Amino acid sequence: MDRAAILFQLAFAFDRVKAMAPKHPEWKTQQPFKALLEKDAGALTASGEKGLLQIVAATHAGMTTEEFSKSVRDWLAVARHPRFDRPYDSLVYQPMLELLGYLRSNGFKTFVVSGGGVEFMRPWMEGVYGILPEQVVGSSGVVKFQISADGKPDLMKQAKIEFIDDGRGKPVGINRFIGRRPIFAFGNSDGDLQMLQWTAAGPGARFAGIVHHTDGVREYAYDRDSKIGKLDKALDAASAGGFDMKQDWKEVFPSLATAGAAKEAKP
Repeated sequence: MDRAAILFQLAFAFDRVKAMAPKHPEWKTQQPFKALLEKDAGALTASGEKGLLQIVAATHAGMTTEEFSKSVRDWLAVARHPRFDRPYDSLVYQPMLELLGYLRSNGFKTFVVSGGGVEFMRPWMEGVYGILPEQVVGSSGVVKFQISADGKPDLMKQAKIEFIDDGRGKPVGINRFIGRRPIFAFGNSDGDLQMLQWTAAGPGARFAGIVHHTDGVREYAYDRDSKIGKLDKALDAASAGGFDMKQDWKEVFPSLATAGAAKEAKP
């Protein structure tokens, strides 16, 4: 989940920069925006994590939470993944959907815990995964309560990070926002390792699973050398090597008809 959510959020941020550029002429000469607008991959990569955070801050702040949610929904309605030519919110994992359905049918409450931005994920999680906004835990920026000029109370997004829900932050976020140690937990990167360790350390029967992305044809193949979603220490810690996507998954993504039907079933 982490890698997908983060990459989808970066794609959203990049498209937002292009859409907002006419109102920001200074971006033509200011990095990393200049590199992004000129499609200079080398310069954009050179800007590193700091540059990506600048882009996210510029495209995610200065609006109310409702305005931001609308911008995410509007983007998802038209954006398509450049490789798979599918809507981004249809690029979810069919086995994950089946597992969530199985757990809920057997009385479990399900959550998404991701390093992606919580405000970015909440607008589409219910329609895709059947997970309510209050059951989404993610990284968050500062929001500020204010009374607008028309007297309406709003929550305004600020260009400042409040909480990073990754690595050691994941069990902290679970404790903070959920208040219970998970019984089942699944991850696909080193950013999930501490969450899986904390889950497995609880009393009674527990399950902590790793998904190993090995299918470069149907999805992607990556692990120890990946720049985003690196799976190294967590792969070593997995006693059985995790679930091998290429060998173990009959399907990776749901059919577009199935994905569309699932979204239509939600309000």
